[in-house]
Amino acid sequence: MSSAETIHIDGVWRAAASGAQREVLDPADAKTLAVVSEGGADDTDAAVAAARRAFDGGQGAWPRTPVAERAALLRRVAELLQRDREEIALTESRDTGKTLEEGRIDVDCVADAFRYFADLVVGEGAGRVVDAGSDTLHSVVVHEPVGVCALITPWNYPLLQASWKVAPALAAGNTFVIKPSEVTPLSTVLLMKLLAEAGLPDGVGNLVTGAGDPVGARLSEHPDVDLVSFTGGLASGVKVAQAAAPTVKKVALELGGKNPNVVFADACATDEDFDTAVDQALNAAFIHSGQVCSAGSRLIVEESVRDRFVAELARRAEKIRLGRGTEDGVECGPLVSAQQLDKTEAYVASALAEGATLRCGGSQPEPNEVRPAGGYFFSPTVLDHCHRAMKVVREETFGPILTVETFRTEDEAVALANDTEYGLAGAVWTKDAGRARRVAGRLRHGTVWINDFHPYLPQAEWGGFGKSGTGRELGPAGLAEYREAKHIYQNLAPEPVRWFAG
Repeated sequence: MSSAETIHIDGVWRAAASGAQREVLDPADAKTLAVVSEGGADDTDAAVAAARRAFDGGQGAWPRTPVAERAALLRRVAELLQRDREEIALTESRDTGKTLEEGRIDVDCVADAFRYFADLVVGEGAGRVVDAGSDTLHSVVVHEPVGVCALITPWNYPLLQASWKVAPALAAGNTFVIKPSEVTPLSTVLLMKLLAEAGLPDGVGNLVTGAGDPVGARLSEHPDVDLVSFTGGLASGVKVAQAAAPTVKKVALELGGKNPNVVFADACATDEDFDTAVDQALNAAFIHSGQVCSAGSRLIVEESVRDRFVAELARRAEKIRLGRGTEDGVECGPLVSAQQLDKTEAYVASALAEGATLRCGGSQPEPNEVRPAGGYFFSPTVLDHCHRAMKVVREETFGPILTVETFRTEDEAVALANDTEYGLAGAVWTKDAGRARRVAGRLRHGTVWINDFHPYLPQAEWGGFGKSGTGRELGPAGLAEYREAKHIYQNLAPEPVRWFAG
């Protein structure tokens, strides 16, 4: 397979039908990292046709493969991921800009996801028996695969997000076509290689590298696609839903968030508590340079500790070591693209124009031995004296920008945290157990952390309220997204009904 043959259809690696190619750039220096095929509508149609054949085939088709065999394949993929951990982590680091250690953690989490869904399907029963009120009636609800799934993944966690879709789709007995972001497609290509090595039958899994338009758009509207699972920005998610509507296919959307990190004064009562809360606020906002859908980009801190908290936060943020993610000692890598860098600069400029106070960052750092010239680096930025009317507070910035708002009462804190169109995740920091439960219960967000930020579990559902999307990934509900419920009702002693006189 040449470097440009990155489209995988019916078990065969190929170039785009048009012959088009795309350069994938290294965000650390803007130089060409790889060349991939630039798929189009023809490639997409061919991939969907292959997935359709693999789903609709006879006895040997993937939906009719025994659950134990499907689970065994997922476990083999997990083993192969661990075998190739360093290669995959390095690819993910170079492609996305994240640190190598983050890449390693991603690979481990991906392996965990494959194992989780393998265990989940094997541990299930044969269906839910329904009491029909008679010994002569047998009623059971079973779950069957949806069919052909279009899986569209984002650029910030390409491998991780692919696993959250591929693993449950395969476990449930579906076939799929996956389209990674054209900005960061390389780890998905590696994943597809591992799926093939693990023994995935031809046509069950297909990959088309290319742009959202036409590949993602065609997948969303395609009449032979039964489900679209999309993770990405709000505007693109709306387009996916609109394109899918005429065919009334299932749609699952994870569209990001504008996530509050609420810090009460009692969480900073001791020096140790204060250090922990500040450290976690840095982690919430600046991991992967803020390019995280669940980033705690809105710090909402109690007024009595605000000045001390923000001063220490800014002091530490200035010391974050920026550079190429593969270099030792680097804590944050570059933004993923020139477009994302431009957007980040524009958000900071709008915030300052609207009255925010810059505490640190706000510009590109000077190049040095670990930050090549031309890279898309931006200094971690803390903006104080922010309010809800500001664009930087309302919109998902997907950059290393932390805004600071303050509150005096618990009710005010909850109101600020919920004052967003999104509802993906949020956190509350307090030593008061009663307050922690009250605030967590009132926050309208799909995940709420108490005295923590960012961890997730493959066995717990992930998804949001409001414009953060529809449906859930991970957990039992994440598997249910890729299934249809069917009620089978059997009369063991049929008799004439005599409804009509005859």
